Amino acid sequence: MARVRSIPSSELPADLAAIYDRFAGAYGPFGNQAAVFAHVPAALRHLMSMLMELRAAATLPKRYLELAIVVVSRLNECHYCVAHHKPFLAIEGISPDGIDAVMEWQNHPELTEVDKLVVEYTIAAWTDPHRLRDRMFDRLRAHFSEAQIVELTLRLTLCGFFNKFNDALGIEEEPELAHV
Repeated sequence: MARVRSIPSSELPADLAAIYDRFAGAYGPFGNQAAVFAHVPAALRHLMSMLMELRAAATLPKRYLELAIVVVSRLNECHYCVAHHKPFLAIEGISPDGIDAVMEWQNHPELTEVDKLVVEYTIAAWTDPHRLRDRMFDRLRAHFSEAQIVELTLRLTLCGFFNKFNDALGIEEEPELAHV
């Protein structure tokens, strides 16, 4: 149980309830997270809407996005986010065992060279961003547009925020994830 009361969408103004319900349903089973974010309407309005807008735009291929999210979530030991994003990564063609072994990325048989670059960049950007070198960005530019590099960086660092938020407030996995 979360450390704060879960607010149902029925207690919110219609515009916020619509965002909450879309995020908690169509975006994925994130109802427990939306119920906590509902305490801060601006966060619900802007963060959740931004995530849905980014998904709809599909600027960054979903495989790379989900790889980055799972890697950051593993680095931060956020079980909530790993549990939510493993199924999305599986849809992108990585087996459950392969997802569990993603931190051994250098010799991972299911990862392409671009996948490995995404994992390497994600680890470097999350753990030691001040040591990133131009060579890394040259390698990224060989496969990604600048908009994709910016979104990848945005999403992996935002994921770290969600990891800390979820863990600090004790947000639990939704029952829908029990079968995953």
